[in-house]
Amino acid sequence: MAILRIILGPTAVGKTDYAITEAQAVGSPVVSCDSRQFFREMRIGTARPDEAQLAAVKHYFIADRSVRDGCTAGQYEIEALQLLEQLFRDHEIVVMAGGSGLYIEALCNGLDDFPEADPELRAHLSERLRTEGVAALRAELRILDPESYTVIDPANGQRIVRALEVTIATGRKYSSFKTNPVKARPFSIEKIGLTRPRSELYARIDARVDRMMAEGLLDEARTLLPLRNLPALNTVGYKELFGYFDGQYDLSEAVRLIKRNTRHYAKKQLTWWARDPSIRWIEMPAGA
Repeated sequence: MAILRIILGPTAVGKTDYAITEAQAVGSPVVSCDSRQFFREMRIGTARPDEAQLAAVKHYFIADRSVRDGCTAGQYEIEALQLLEQLFRDHEIVVMAGGSGLYIEALCNGLDDFPEADPELRAHLSERLRTEGVAALRAELRILDPESYTVIDPANGQRIVRALEVTIATGRKYSSFKTNPVKARPFSIEKIGLTRPRSELYARIDARVDRMMAEGLLDEARTLLPLRNLPALNTVGYKELFGYFDGQYDLSEAVRLIKRNTRHYAKKQLTWWARDPSIRWIEMPAGA
């Protein structure tokens, strides 16, 4: 049976190089499962594979669309399944690499069948998010759907807007839609999780942020400033620099926040995967 081998782990752990080595060993391309590396305009801040890495093996879902187009987990599920159907005609094993837990979940198990978005209601709630703040919308969600209120990240305004939108539009709690069984896939799935000691991972994160700044992240973020309200730009590395452009703090503080928030993101990634017993964890050797 065809095998999808997924290389996952927290940001900066070394997934890209590990996946390339794995792909070369089995003669596979690398299918990216990173919710931000899709976007052409976000090269530096997403730690996209460099030219040498892209040349080493064929990559898919890297810089293949504009940030203006977006790509939801549901869209990714459909597109990735179509791609895998083609790839498995020539490959017994296909290697995937990524750190976006929801997108990996969508591909492996499918997503719940939520209703289509209501553009007018979403625009109204998004405006309320902007003017009233996330706390006001969370208070409303707590009344309408306590279950969603307890599990959605308090800082994730877009998720709170979506939960309210579904609940108000359908008269059903957002949490009530999350009941669909796991969807069958025509291939088996192997998950390899990469880890490092926390101190080493954090040092790698700090070094990568410094490298991004040296490579021109500040200028990249400046070019994206007019698009800052797009969901894709609600991303660590960009939103902190937008705050710098707004005069909220100086550049050194922006860099400190990027490092801190990237560490927080790595913790969230590890928490997400801690509930998945199917992952085979490998501790990366120091310096690798």
